[in-house]
Amino acid sequence: MTIYTIGYEATTMAEFLAALTSAGVERVIDVRALPLSRRPGFSKSSLAASLKEAGIDYVHLRTLGTPKEGRDAAKKGDVATLERVYAEQLELPETQAEAAIMMGLAAEKPSALLCYERDPCHCHRTLLLRAVGEGAEVVDLYA
Repeated sequence: MTIYTIGYEATTMAEFLAALTSAGVERVIDVRALPLSRRPGFSKSSLAASLKEAGIDYVHLRTLGTPKEGRDAAKKGDVATLERVYAEQLELPETQAEAAIMMGLAAEKPSALLCYERDPCHCHRTLLLRAVGEGAEVVDLYA
């Protein structure tokens, strides 16, 4: 199984959709705790509508997102704090349940995990897949 990841930092909706469609992604799994964005088109409702128009399913799994302390650390480039905070998040039963749902969804059809950061090394989506994506090939997309 292949799981894609993508961040929308410094991209347009057209570039974002082009990256997804060229990779054959059929579902976006939003792993942001707060699916809101100052970037036009990337908040939950408008994003879901744009994806639907492009023939791509949208699912939001909130508990797979990073708590505020981790988001703040990521903004500062403090990877150690992000890793610590997210490791604690991954131990929660509700997070483990959503991680299982995520893996099931990704097994059904080509899926991409979505978060803000362009560089997956600075994003919790890499930590998430490292923790629960055993056996999956991870492909990072760049819009």
